Amino acid sequence: MPELPEVETVRRGLLVTIGGRRILSAVLNRSDLRRPVPPFLAERLVGARIGALTRRGKYLLIALDGDGLLLVHFGMSGRVTAGGADLPALRHDHLILTFDEGTVLRFNDPRRFGVIDYLARGEEDRHPLLAGLGPEPLEPGFDGVALGAALAHRSSTIKAALLDQKVVAGLGNIYACEALYRARLSPRRRADSLAPRQTARLAEAIRTVLEEAICAGGSSLRDYVQINGELGYFQHQWAVYAREGKPCPGCDCKKGVRRIVQGGRSTFFCAKRQR
Repeated sequence: MPELPEVETVRRGLLVTIGGRRILSAVLNRSDLRRPVPPFLAERLVGARIGALTRRGKYLLIALDGDGLLLVHFGMSGRVTAGGADLPALRHDHLILTFDEGTVLRFNDPRRFGVIDYLARGEEDRHPLLAGLGPEPLEPGFDGVALGAALAHRSSTIKAALLDQKVVAGLGNIYACEALYRARLSPRRRADSLAPRQTARLAEAIRTVLEEAICAGGSSLRDYVQINGELGYFQHQWAVYAREGKPCPGCDCKKGVRRIVQGGRSTFFCAKRQR
């Protein structure tokens, strides 16, 4: 599933590509994905001009003139690509937008776990998918104190807590593993057992790994691509994720990266470095 860096990379690409453009046509090929798509969506989109493009956690928010807001979530396999009129049509293109200068945008989602929704601006905090999301880890207020407060009274493992979107918005399995490695914290630690110095270290690790991933265009594991169709490159910088048995960077551990299953998800870590 695309996480914060991948969604942010798409947001930045769309800002350059379709920012300020007007939608000439909208083709909706499905009435439902993970949730029903509003039946009036295509009608509302035609003629609308793109305003601000923002992100909340793993959700992309595209403002339209008037008071409309298009909400997009990529689910497990969703991707957004944009190009000229010759941009190839693919099976599972569920939404196709054509803009006034000829750009074509396609939302493709083979597994149909994504979301396309329409809401009025100002209602974001009341939307069922956005209400209750935790702090944005790239905003100035995210630090060890804020993270420590969110983890207090949580008896789950720290890895499980980091995947809870009420604790940190946008963080997923890949970057939780990488941040815990950088912070030298075992994913099996209780979330409420961390000392202030450790939550400060973890908050900094989360911020740093996300920023580096954005600079690399995100991580391409299966389906994710940037809007021009190119892969992200951060998977080449992973220290532990999907590296079971391989040596840890700068570590003399003998067994290399270990893999365990937590909450049905694979967790990768170094048993010597992370305590």
